[in-house]
Amino acid sequence: MNRPSRPLQGILWMLLTGVLFVMVTAVVKFAGANLPAAESAFLRYLIGFVFLVPMTRTLLTARMPARQVGFFAARGLVHAVGVMCWFYSMTQISIAEVTAMNYLNPVYVTLGAALFLGERLAWPRLFAVFAALAGTVIILRPGLREIETGHLTMLVTAVLFGASYLLAKPMSDRYPAMIVVAMLSLFTTLGLLPFAVAVWVTPTMTEVFWMGVVAVFATAGHYSMTRAFAAAPVSITQPATFLQLIWAVLLGWAFFDESPDLWVIVGAAIIILSVTFIAWRESRRKREITPPSSAAKF
Repeated sequence: MNRPSRPLQGILWMLLTGVLFVMVTAVVKFAGANLPAAESAFLRYLIGFVFLVPMTRTLLTARMPARQVGFFAARGLVHAVGVMCWFYSMTQISIAEVTAMNYLNPVYVTLGAALFLGERLAWPRLFAVFAALAGTVIILRPGLREIETGHLTMLVTAVLFGASYLLAKPMSDRYPAMIVVAMLSLFTTLGLLPFAVAVWVTPTMTEVFWMGVVAVFATAGHYSMTRAFAAAPVSITQPATFLQLIWAVLLGWAFFDESPDLWVIVGAAIIILSVTFIAWRESRRKREITPPSSAAKF
């Protein structure tokens, strides 16, 4: 039977998700600057394995063909490179800029689905994609300000995370979400290992502690996001992510002496409106495809 939509709960869960993910960015910016990005990311995922212990038996009993294991491995490698770029960006540019540019992920997913999965890209969605890219230009302002390496790696991050999502899509149809997430954590950790070893600096216990805090916040953020999606459609919860930028601006201003940048806020607002429109169009399209009388299977 259809699960009832709980918009208020979905919005509250998404608000909590925004706070948790901003805290991830803040902790990495505070404690991760002295460690190479690859090592910081590796420690975060290695410590995060604690949360996978209850999944061990499920993973061991899951029978996967070698081809699908290879698919998960490819996704893990792509995600690993994206995570390294993300960790690097968080130590190089403001929290607000990292948060704003991270909103591009759904835009790249939309483009990738059209290019590689054959999904139709109608002109309203195409216009939303171009609007989001225009928002990125407003944030970066090429020619009017210096574009730092952190900005470039954040652009790469959004592309790689979008690719990771597209690679996960066919696997999500075959396996439960918990297995997909667990396999991502496993192969991302393995993918990060050689990069971390290449630049390894012996961390202090304090640095290990803070990477553990990052793992807790990140895991809690993914959990609350899942609860938000279960409670209400994406088209309802998506606008709540705008407050994530507000938390990022306030946190950067209060603790990292990062003055609020009006252009970053304007560019992010354009991106968020575009992503919200894409989510609304997708939700409406699914309602048109699925007859009202049919029951969703959960």
